[in-house]
Amino acid sequence: MKISIINGPNLNLLGQREPGIYGNQTFEQYFADLQVKFPQIEFDYFQSNIEGELIDQLHRVGFSSDGIILNAAAYTHTSVGLGDAIKAIDTSVIEVHISNTFAREDFRHTSFITPNAKGLILGFGLDSYRLAVESFL
Repeated sequence: MKISIINGPNLNLLGQREPGIYGNQTFEQYFADLQVKFPQIEFDYFQSNIEGELIDQLHRVGFSSDGIILNAAAYTHTSVGLGDAIKAIDTSVIEVHISNTFAREDFRHTSFITPNAKGLILGFGLDSYRLAVESFL
């Protein structure tokens, strides 16, 4: 089984950015832990701060991966293009968020991803990704 993880803007700063919300661990550290926890899964990981690059990556893996875990970060609330890209591909997408977006600012309560995703997992810290992996198993 192949699972692609795609992270959006500012998630390259995990471990440094707002540790009260996002924790102290980098995503690279967490990703290494995921690979150890699920040795039967072939993972690939992509992060970009650029909306078009995220769309391009969805197109690249959206017909070959068995599942996609997408944390579009702030683009969740602004990008019709990412929502359309999910509709255009064959692979199921699980939307994840580290924080509980519904406990934050009102603008974070709207998602252009959710209507096109297989499911939504949020508010469990980095463990949201593990829960998404388990949903594909």
